[in-house]
Amino acid sequence: MLLRLLFVLLIALNIAVGAWLLLGQNDTHAGFATDPGVPKLHLLSELPPPATSTAPAPSAAAPATAATPASAPASTNAPTAVVPSANALSYACMALGPFATQEDLRIARNTLGAQVQRMRARQEQTTQTRGWWVHLPPSPNHAAALAQARQLGARNIQDYFVVNAGDNQNTVSLGLFKDPANARKRRDEIIAAGFPAQVSERTESVPEYWLDLIPTDSQHFDWRSRIHDPAIGSHSTGCF
Repeated sequence: MLLRLLFVLLIALNIAVGAWLLLGQNDTHAGFATDPGVPKLHLLSELPPPATSTAPAPSAAAPATAATPASAPASTNAPTAVVPSANALSYACMALGPFATQEDLRIARNTLGAQVQRMRARQEQTTQTRGWWVHLPPSPNHAAALAQARQLGARNIQDYFVVNAGDNQNTVSLGLFKDPANARKRRDEIIAAGFPAQVSERTESVPEYWLDLIPTDSQHFDWRSRIHDPAIGSHSTGCF
């Protein structure tokens, strides 16, 4: 009987302890189904309403100068570019000539070789005066040219002949002169004798030789001290 009573009391005690554990503890001590350090989940309905933003929107019309950094002041110590003088440029590349022969050109190259950076030789064709020709106008035929020649002889005019071939056929020639003054004098004498004398320049195509060069020191390049031919000149030319 006593054992049955103790058994009943033990069961009642267990029921009382279980009820106290389930119903008697504060909610603040209730456990959560999460690991320590993990934030607690909340339903959307449990969240507080969002606060209304009262901050004014940034002005869209902000002055552009506010976003633009002030330009740095210009440096007053910037180096000034050195511009070569016009004289230095005009004599940077030059041509010497014309030389009458290739041998003269070769001598000039050897003479100036130590004072130049680069040089080149070139040949050009030019028209050169051979002299001045005094003559009568061409006759229509050979007989008329001979008649003019006899008339010259009758006036004691000498040193003439009739051209029998070529571009000046049937022309009475009165002399070829190197000096134009002598040619004009001869023409005036023939005109004074009553004949329509003329003076024509005779030319021919001849080669001439030039030396293009770039001096090492353009400011102090004195080619005249080494080339003494007065017929040689110089002028600026395109660089090569």
